[in-house]
Amino acid sequence: MPHKLKLDDTGHVVVVNGKPVYIDDETGREVEFDYSATLGTITRLNNENRTRREQHEAAVQALKLFEGIDDPAAARAALTTVKGLTDKQLVDAGEVERVKAEAIRAIEEKYAPVAAERDGLKSQLTREIIGGSFARSKFIAEKLAVPTDMVEATFGSGFSVEDGRIVAKDRSGNQIYSDARPGEVASFDEALEKMVASYPHRDSILKGTGASGSGAQAGNGAAGTRTISREAWNRLDPIAQRSVITEQGMTLVD
Repeated sequence: MPHKLKLDDTGHVVVVNGKPVYIDDETGREVEFDYSATLGTITRLNNENRTRREQHEAAVQALKLFEGIDDPAAARAALTTVKGLTDKQLVDAGEVERVKAEAIRAIEEKYAPVAAERDGLKSQLTREIIGGSFARSKFIAEKLAVPTDMVEATFGSGFSVEDGRIVAKDRSGNQIYSDARPGEVASFDEALEKMVASYPHRDSILKGTGASGSGAQAGNGAAGTRTISREAWNRLDPIAQRSVITEQGMTLVD
């Protein structure tokens, strides 16, 4: 995505918080470029690449031990057979396999409820983490004219929790990265701002850009009446339309 430096009236680079400001050519969004963080990221990525190269070389050396084995499945089956012959000194090989299968099945059945409970708690925790981020979002409070729950209903599916941190992905499934800190995952608000910027009906949910905000009123209606024009309502997705009418109590006017 092309960027250019923001200049003041005298032609000097605009600096905010000690960081030069760049302007996104496509969206016009301003980004404070963090040079120190970027340099740290480049160093980290170089170290990771070196580590991966060393791991690759070690893996290549290890694979040389298996040269000449054209059928790994057959080799694995042969090893199992040899082990079965050793066990047959005490019990018939077929009986050993049956006992093993029953033991594995018993363990799986015993711990299935524990695994289900674990997965349920993990899912609940994920919802709490993401929902809390929407509730605390400074971007929603300052820039959007629709309720937080409506924003979460529209954009919540783009967020997930991976390795204990929130990760955002665009509509194509690509992870969203920070413009201010290249190479790093975007923060919650930065990712949400990018999602809103690419949302087809963004003018209907941004403050000051349409008549569908929470404070919109009809010019000739009764005092305090909250209304939304049909044109603005048609630009909303079905979830947002339902929230505007049923949850916000707004009236649709032609």
